[in-house]
Amino acid sequence: MSNPLAKKRARAFKCQDGKCFYCGVPMWENNADECRDYAGLSPKLKRRIRCTAEHLEARVDGGSDAYENLVAACWFCNQLRHRRPTPLGPKRYRKLVRARMRARKWHPVEIHKMLEATCVDG
Repeated sequence: MSNPLAKKRARAFKCQDGKCFYCGVPMWENNADECRDYAGLSPKLKRRIRCTAEHLEARVDGGSDAYENLVAACWFCNQLRHRRPTPLGPKRYRKLVRARMRARKWHPVEIHKMLEATCVDG
């Protein structure tokens, strides 16, 4: 892991207990197939919850790669935040995502079922 950004992403992943900063879904960092919780998910759904480095303040807006500006976010949350016509700040976006998670309207039902099974089993 010689990439400095990858090291910072790994640190954020560990500090966040492997959960997405926005939606709270357990992510995978190196190999989704090593985690039994992801066993029932299709490869497409597994890619959706892959850990990415998320800049709280985007680089295009002057954000840096400093630890304080990076969190670990699943690929889906990271992509959708930046695809919005007017991207929300991290706190507002997190609030929106968490509300949609509670309503089970953010990730596909298979991911919500995985979360429920993980909570019950462990």
